[in-house]
Amino acid sequence: MDKPHIEHRPSTAIALKLTAVFLFMCMAAMIKEATQEVPPGQAVFFRSSCAIPVILLWLAQRGELREGLIPNNLLNHIWRGVFGTSAMILTFGGLMLIPLPEATAIGYATPMFTVILAAVFLGERVRIFRLSAVALGLFGVMIVMAPRMSLDADTLTTGATLGAFMTLAAALLRALVQIHVRKMVASEHTAAIVFYFSLTATCLSLLSIPFGWVWPSPYALSLVVCAGLVGGVAQIMVTSSYRFGAASMLAPFDYSSLIFASIIGYVIFSETVTLNMALGAGLVVAGGVIIIWRERQLGMDRAKSRAATAPKGE
Repeated sequence: MDKPHIEHRPSTAIALKLTAVFLFMCMAAMIKEATQEVPPGQAVFFRSSCAIPVILLWLAQRGELREGLIPNNLLNHIWRGVFGTSAMILTFGGLMLIPLPEATAIGYATPMFTVILAAVFLGERVRIFRLSAVALGLFGVMIVMAPRMSLDADTLTTGATLGAFMTLAAALLRALVQIHVRKMVASEHTAAIVFYFSLTATCLSLLSIPFGWVWPSPYALSLVVCAGLVGGVAQIMVTSSYRFGAASMLAPFDYSSLIFASIIGYVIFSETVTLNMALGAGLVVAGGVIIIWRERQLGMDRAKSRAATAPKGE
């Protein structure tokens, strides 16, 4: 089982979390650029395989290498890998087709789906307060996606509609991952969950070879390799942040990703935040914060599962 927080250091926890969120957005930008040349499945391979050495060094430094390499139930890790890898492929595919801020805003649907799935699969009681927050958040997602549902010639030609729905499907799968991880932490060490996800994602991504892997240019290769390394470091920082602060305190800082995505999208890809994105994202964030506040009130600390959940690029 996981060790408790070493000490309560909110400033350190917040700094680690914010840095991790920023790194995840940098990783997403690298993937977005690289997938103009490299297919999503191949990008997943580099993202996962290049993170493994970073994770192993981290586990060795923490003295948790044994716990990280010995799973209690390998099948659970495989299923976690299937769900997480599928989510990552859909996320990377969506990044190819829609702006980074838009993909980030749609991805905020994950907490909404998690509440619904927790009620279905874990038997958690969800009352009208949280259901209202879920409805508010999903309504916000629909506002963000509204321009992609027009089915006009321009939208269909660019593939933006497909990209938006791929991103939404990825958010649903990430919610399923979180539900699965909530069950896993009862018997699995967080180190094992983190390590075996990268390992299974690397192996499962090889199944996409028949769908068109390419020999990447040096530029694209450097991007996907760096994305893997940056993603590994970001995952470690997320996990480390929960050693110094409670999940309920740190969860709202996930929404800082929209700020980072907007800046990176504008500077690198000349993408601007539209009115639909801003309004919809505002509603999604409001719904998410209400859910986080309510769960904190109910004492539902998700530290273990959030620490082990895959990165935003998933």
